[in-house]
Amino acid sequence: MDTGDPKDIVRRGYDVVAARYDDAYGDGTKYGSWLDDLRRQLPAGGTVLDLGCGGGVPVARVLTDAGHPVTGVDISDVQIRRARERVPGAVFHRADLTDVDFEPGSFDAVVCFYALIHLPLTEQPPLLRRIAGWLRPGGRFVATAGHGAWTGVQEDWLGGGAPMWWSHTDAAGYREWISLAGLTIEHEEYVPEGDVGHTLFRARRPLRAGT
Repeated sequence: MDTGDPKDIVRRGYDVVAARYDDAYGDGTKYGSWLDDLRRQLPAGGTVLDLGCGGGVPVARVLTDAGHPVTGVDISDVQIRRARERVPGAVFHRADLTDVDFEPGSFDAVVCFYALIHLPLTEQPPLLRRIAGWLRPGGRFVATAGHGAWTGVQEDWLGGGAPMWWSHTDAAGYREWISLAGLTIEHEEYVPEGDVGHTLFRARRPLRAGT
């Protein structure tokens, strides 16, 4: 069992399995309806922050092709290099999600698919509060989070020869954290994945206090 720094495990894991991950998830099938829904809610030319952008496909590519300026952030050097090659119209930063900072009200939407759950639990609520601040009033937050609470390592993730680390609370915990961050949850659903699953949340920053 790898007992190194959790974030280093995540970074190395995605560096190693970047291409394999795209083979498994990059066709956009799982994300298609989520992105279609977001595109209907975004204003023309609305800006999007993609936290945990991976190799840029499908999220950054789909939204960029639809005319939305996209900023992507990922901890993996390999994934960021692939994203820049494959989606040259977007802007990508190699960084820890908890280290980046943006001006308040910078984005019309923030997307975070299968990335929040790679952060230590104590760092997730503060990040959610910062995300709420980065959104413009009425801005959208779409994210996958845990369904059941679990922290652990999977060895030889995706058969790529590297471990991967996760940490997440349960759906009720994320529901509370998102609400305390100042966002209004508009939709929640269970997303099955094999014998386990995740929770998809769609939330919105109120236009003004209480709305």
